[in-house]
Amino acid sequence: MTPADDGSLVALSDLGTAAYCPRKYYYRDREDDREPPPEVGDRRSLAVRYSDLLAADDADLAAEPVAVDPPAYRRTLEATRNRLEESGRWEAIRDPAARDVYVAGKDCHGIVHKVLEEPLEPSIVSVGEPPEQGVWHAQSVHAVAAAKALAWDRQQRIETACVEYPRYGVIRRITLSTRRKAEYRQTLSTVRGMEGLPERTTNRSKCEHYEYADECGVRTRTVRSLLGLG
Repeated sequence: MTPADDGSLVALSDLGTAAYCPRKYYYRDREDDREPPPEVGDRRSLAVRYSDLLAADDADLAAEPVAVDPPAYRRTLEATRNRLEESGRWEAIRDPAARDVYVAGKDCHGIVHKVLEEPLEPSIVSVGEPPEQGVWHAQSVHAVAAAKALAWDRQQRIETACVEYPRYGVIRRITLSTRRKAEYRQTLSTVRGMEGLPERTTNRSKCEHYEYADECGVRTRTVRSLLGLG
């Protein structure tokens, strides 16, 4: 089906940013600052080399941009592989039908990092750290948006999506629940309705290492305070 062509489509990555912090989205959109840092590409490329990473020795793994020590990384990735093999999704994740696919849906558009088949579902690759369980709110919104755009593009129903954290060897599969869809719709409405600078987030942990801290005016914790010295 043909997507909307009136400029109303919202970028998948913008939805993820707005779900994390509306102010961060506001500043990025104002400055058209959407290029990821150079290291993101190397870190994201881990998601297409899982087999090589499982076979790598400690020295080779230590040279990779993984976020934990090699033995721990290997154990986590092996557990991830075993769990996904049980559900029949490991091969689809390891060798997806397509990578870095542009999709345009009814409301949003952008790049889906992996397209898995049978069943059809998108996989979004994050270079950050996973939560203890599930996926972060911003990545849930991003994944639901990707699923909706892909479903519109293929004219197929999609009920699940994946979020990969390749620097940690963790892959989480989520269901597009009523709650997750509602959070997606709320974020979409926030982006479309934004006319000025949003209120600051009350979750100040999101402000650590914040690239727009000076403009935003938030007080971030100093190294001394983090060490309990000030």
